[in-house]
Amino acid sequence: MLVLTGALLPVAAQAMTVETFLAKAKALQAKGPFALASSDLALLRDEVKDAGAAYRAQIEADRLAGKKPRACPPPVGQAKIDSKVVMAEFEALPPAKRKVSVQSAFYAMMDRRFPCK
Repeated sequence: MLVLTGALLPVAAQAMTVETFLAKAKALQAKGPFALASSDLALLRDEVKDAGAAYRAQIEADRLAGKKPRACPPPVGQAKIDSKVVMAEFEALPPAKRKVSVQSAFYAMMDRRFPCK
């Protein structure tokens, strides 16, 4: 919490970078079946899930505002994006571009995969 002029304000969590995401994912892979007991597993899953939810929310907000959507993904559950796809996309980024947030990289991936026709 941050105290500012007597008010308590929550401190915004830092966005996870692709670099950090990949490092945590590789550490989990090295643990094999013991990775299931790691809190990082849920952390990484939630990071991608939250990016997906924010992406969908932005597309819907743009639609409601009459703006052209950034992309046209299929309905929820039909995109067929699993952890292997996300890892491959993130690993394909050059090291210099891995400083971007997971959310930014996820948005770029979805935009490339599901352009409006």
